[in-house]
Amino acid sequence: MSRRVTDPKAFGRVAVLMGGRSAEREISLRSGNAVLTALQAQGIDAVGIDVDKQVDITLRHGKYDRAFVVLHGRGGEDGEIQGLLQAMGMPFTGSGVTGAMLSMNKRISKLIWQQQGLPTPKFQHVNAETDAVELVKHLGLPIVIKPVREGSSIGMSKVVNGEEVTAAIATALQYDDDVIAEQWVNGAEYTASILDGEALPVIRLKTPNAFYDFDAKYQANTTEYLCPCGLESEQEKLCQSLALSAFNSLQMRGWGRIDVMADTKGNFYLLEANSVPGMTDHSLVPMAAKQAGLDFQQLCWRVLEYSLEGDQ
Repeated sequence: MSRRVTDPKAFGRVAVLMGGRSAEREISLRSGNAVLTALQAQGIDAVGIDVDKQVDITLRHGKYDRAFVVLHGRGGEDGEIQGLLQAMGMPFTGSGVTGAMLSMNKRISKLIWQQQGLPTPKFQHVNAETDAVELVKHLGLPIVIKPVREGSSIGMSKVVNGEEVTAAIATALQYDDDVIAEQWVNGAEYTASILDGEALPVIRLKTPNAFYDFDAKYQANTTEYLCPCGLESEQEKLCQSLALSAFNSLQMRGWGRIDVMADTKGNFYLLEANSVPGMTDHSLVPMAAKQAGLDFQQLCWRVLEYSLEGDQ
């Protein structure tokens, strides 16, 4: 449980870190500005910083007391910014170096979940030399091919026939030299947000797209977000429990989001973890928090509270 405060001055001067150089830069800027506005509206001395190679100098000269990390993708969710902040002795929101690294790497996440006995779709490491016929024989069809260290479904493809495999791998390799093919789970997609050691209400995602891709996440008006999610109470609790176990197994902390599929029999499978989820008007954590009784400003305050743990 994070330390609770009521005085905005308790946070000191807060650097809201956003932007960066990843493929998710524009989404991060949207998230960061939304967080910045929410913090300032509550009387918190918060300043937005578009992260570049001189961010350490900017942070030192600005005499900041802590950082709210809203950097999506590489540089923000892979342990890089966390390592810098830790070396500087600056408290920050969300997962530490280890949790960020483990959750960012989809292949390692899945290996850890398998080791912990947690359900995740069957997968295989692939590259430009992968034999499409053998891959399909191993995983079946459809399959999903995706970069290991990208978010927001960037570089990700759903493959429905063997002839598409090579092109899908080539697309993913444009974003990462580490790529996996994952067995498709035919069923409903859900996401469970974690805040301060508890799972928030589950959200069901429905899209007419082939899958919940970048367009469905950030651009389309056809995506449906159901919260309440429509699961029976016990099933929702099971999904929340699984998400919390997945979160903890990757040594994540503070807040995050776990994406889950349910097959036609109602069995849940872990897809991936997000240590710095989106905070835009289309984002899922704010939606789940609202269902739990927290508005966007309160959510941002709660996330920031966790950074006070290191001050005690």
